[in-house]
Amino acid sequence: MRWAGVRAGTRRLAGASWTGDRGRPRAQTEGFIPSRSLGPGMNAQVDPAQVDAVAEAAADGIEFDGFAAEREGEGYVLATDEGSKRVVHGDDIADAAADYAAHVTNWYFWHAEAPQADERWALLRWLERADDERVPDRYEGLAAGITREWGQLRVTATADETGSRRYDLRHVDDADADPADLDDHDDPLDARTIAKRDDRGRYRPLKTAPTLQTGWRFPDLGPAELVTAVDQFYPATIANWYREREGDLDVTHWRETVERQSGIYGVVKTWDRGEGHEHVDWVAEACCADSQCLKRREWQYDEETDLDVDGGASTTPRDSGGGTAGGGDGRFPCREPCSVVISAARRWTKLEGEQSRTYEFELTPSEKEQVEAVVDAVADGRADEIREADLKDDANRYRARFLRAKRFDDEGNLSGVPTDPEGEGADGTDAAESSADEDEEDEEASE
Repeated sequence: MRWAGVRAGTRRLAGASWTGDRGRPRAQTEGFIPSRSLGPGMNAQVDPAQVDAVAEAAADGIEFDGFAAEREGEGYVLATDEGSKRVVHGDDIADAAADYAAHVTNWYFWHAEAPQADERWALLRWLERADDERVPDRYEGLAAGITREWGQLRVTATADETGSRRYDLRHVDDADADPADLDDHDDPLDARTIAKRDDRGRYRPLKTAPTLQTGWRFPDLGPAELVTAVDQFYPATIANWYREREGDLDVTHWRETVERQSGIYGVVKTWDRGEGHEHVDWVAEACCADSQCLKRREWQYDEETDLDVDGGASTTPRDSGGGTAGGGDGRFPCREPCSVVISAARRWTKLEGEQSRTYEFELTPSEKEQVEAVVDAVADGRADEIREADLKDDANRYRARFLRAKRFDDEGNLSGVPTDPEGEGADGTDAAESSADEDEEDEEASE
């Protein structure tokens, strides 16, 4: 039983009178029919509009989520995958629907209330594990709330007495926060503003960076509103996640992305001369790590050449002996080098054009290790986490200040060794040109 052009086993409801923000058909008859099977912990009521919809759709046949219904003569046949079956006269369809309330209200939600776009439908079903659990078990979970995570988002799905889903959306770090301590929002478009800055008020150029600010919640979103909010927090992640699930994810690799760069970004092409891809490994290790981005990198050097680093972060600290084992288990895929990666690569292209020089510094072994520790702390974003009193940590602020006082001269040169003895820029350009270039990059970063 399947209607052409419509999702398997059902059809869009014809002739329904639509009203309200939740997109539910107005009940065509008064009152509710008490349910006898919706699920433990739920005071269920079958909306007569749901009964009318099932009766109408049964003319073409319903087969969905373990529930089947079809017209047979002047009556109806209703059945579930639990082995129950009932044949009723047309006038008794309401009583029969009450016996199958969980399946009736579930079918109705997915085809009258949930957004019908494939990727949105798929996300909402994933959130309540619809493809893994039978309807009665799922409804029992929805009575208490089914929670899943999408990046740094925590979504809890619940169902009301007629099976209509509502969603609580908040930051994963606010899972146990007192609601009184969170700022409530009801407009899903507010998510775009929330996503702009981190907890310290700094602009977030990469929306999938693990720096989403805390302290907010959307306590009562409908299905379409929930999907809109998620898409505002993490643009395109739902669509790409769905395409990957369906085997339709189109991936644009590094070389193809670089070749189409123009204008001020065209310089990136000069770094990519077909002489190996070690430089792209460095870019991926620096930018496409779990600590920097929640996506799972799927792009490689080109279609035939994989990068040497895995598709996610180095989840094993360097000082543990694990190297850059990586893994990257992000929920949603990254299908091409993003604008942040290309912008960083533009800067590195210029820096890597410098000629190497030999410098001689005088450092104790401990000071050398301290310099290395400071670089690691900054690169891993740990600098702000190091306590002032933790003087054992090489990257401690007071330790760094002591090293600067001891080893830097009044011009800020390490061990008194100037970077450019002849006054030229590090890449051979004069200082004025380098300054102008940096001003240009600062202007881009603020846009």
